[in-house]
Amino acid sequence: MADHGTPEYATAEGNDYRQHEEMYGAFLKLTKWAIIGVVLVLLFLFFFVF
Repeated sequence: MADHGTPEYATAEGNDYRQHEEMYGAFLKLTKWAIIGVVLVLLFLFFFVF
């Protein structure tokens, strides 16, 4: 087999909890508005199509 050398492992320096929490907050906002949008589309279909 071919010799691929020794593997190199990289580790992150420090913990960036603030950025993680901001990203999680943005994810929750996006999820909330996506659910609201889907509900609005379903209501629109219910009232105007049927």
